[in-house]
Amino acid sequence: MEKHFKYNKRLGIPLPALVKEWESYTKEEQQKILLHWEGIRGKIPDRIAEIEEIINHKQTLLGNEQDFPRSCQLNAEISDHASVINDLWIWYRMNQNISNKGHY
Repeated sequence: MEKHFKYNKRLGIPLPALVKEWESYTKEEQQKILLHWEGIRGKIPDRIAEIEEIINHKQTLLGNEQDFPRSCQLNAEISDHASVINDLWIWYRMNQNISNKGHY
């Protein structure tokens, strides 16, 4: 199944990387891809929780930070992590029926 998914370093999960139109896959291949995706999708809330812990830690650091440039850096890092969470939620909520979406 790994040939149908590519690890996304930013999000920390594999994402679908289909090389042809969904309809070109056999029904059996489609089912295997969907099953594999559901396994990945089920881990997204845990990944989000991990990132939320990182954000909480950085917010604590930010609350005690006196150095303005370091505060700006921490704010940027928090923003980047929040963006990853947003993208993960988009993937999590994505329609489970990939056939309606075509290929990625």
